[in-house]
Amino acid sequence: MKILITGGSGLVGRKLIDRLEEAGHDCRILSRSPGEKRIQWDPDAEVLKAGEIEAFDGVIHLAGENIASGRWTENAKRRIYDSRIKGSELLSRTIQQLENPPQFFISASAIGYYGNRGNERLTEESPAGQGFLAKTCVDWEASVQGLKDRGLRVCWLRIGVVLSPDGGALQKMLLPFKLGLGGRLGDGKQFWSWIDIEDLVRSLEYLAFNERLEGVFNGTAPEALPQAEFGRILSKKLKRPAILPAPAWGLKLLLGEMAEALLLSSARVEPTRLIQNGFQFKYPRLEDSLEHLLRS
Repeated sequence: MKILITGGSGLVGRKLIDRLEEAGHDCRILSRSPGEKRIQWDPDAEVLKAGEIEAFDGVIHLAGENIASGRWTENAKRRIYDSRIKGSELLSRTIQQLENPPQFFISASAIGYYGNRGNERLTEESPAGQGFLAKTCVDWEASVQGLKDRGLRVCWLRIGVVLSPDGGALQKMLLPFKLGLGGRLGDGKQFWSWIDIEDLVRSLEYLAFNERLEGVFNGTAPEALPQAEFGRILSKKLKRPAILPAPAWGLKLLLGEMAEALLLSSARVEPTRLIQNGFQFKYPRLEDSLEHLLRS
């Protein structure tokens, strides 16, 4: 198949393209920068030529600014929001103009949709939560609803904390944990819903090429864990102690709203629909995932 991918130069996008091309698919990246196998667009300026995205079999939309790159100022929050909504709206409008639209559209979303929910078990049927990330995810998903109305098969994947040694949360945790500085964040009871990057890429592929699948799916491993337990397992794998807790007030002072939403918020998310529809996780347990990811 001929697949158009946004966010193709990011951590997940690179892995996904490698997997799809190994399987014989022809991938093109929708990018702000020119290059081989790239099609240019500019969501901020609403620039995307319909003729250049004609006749693709499918679109996998992963683009969006990193939410953990720094303190959430009002400008940073606007960039996070706009990078998701503007691009999605532009893609949706442009695809609806095509004579030969794609067969499917897979859109990233995030478990931020659910907000801070304590010990509540969250499935795809659970309502949206409160806060900036929840609103962003609600609007992000709604921004491509028009494609479903146009007759495309649309899937939304609400992605959890992606584990990879090459970037994201795990990469940032490795150094402090290797130095023995890892430990409990706040009270450590908040649930972290994570997914091994390989399972994430496999789940995107699964949604893309199973014609009967549509709607919302949770992109998390079956084993959500309290943060303190997550830290204990990571420390055990690294053979280092995890003895330096970080109080909630200190995290909030240092990182502001971002700490509350990303580090201290609790979302016990279950990948109910992926499992019900036959997807088999390669790394359902954190210990197995870390063994795979940290293998030297």
